[in-house]
Amino acid sequence: MSHTITVRLTQELLDWLKETARRTGMPAGRIIRQQLESARSQDGKQRFLEHAGELAGPADLSSRKGFARR
Repeated sequence: MSHTITVRLTQELLDWLKETARRTGMPAGRIIRQQLESARSQDGKQRFLEHAGELAGPADLSSRKGFARR
C-alpha cells in the first residue's frame, strides 16, 4: 500500500472497529479497506433507496387516529 489517509472516527465507530478487529483477528486497516471496496462496488447505489415510495398508508400521518392535529 502506498497511500495513507487520516480519518477522524466517532467513539461509536472506533469501538465497532476495535471489536470487529478483535473478533475477526483482522487488522483495522484491512476492515476499513474492505468496507471501502464494498461501498465502491455498490457504485453509489444506496440500498435503502431501493424501497423509496413503496410504503403504503396515508400520505399525511396526522390523519391516523391519535395523530390528528387539534
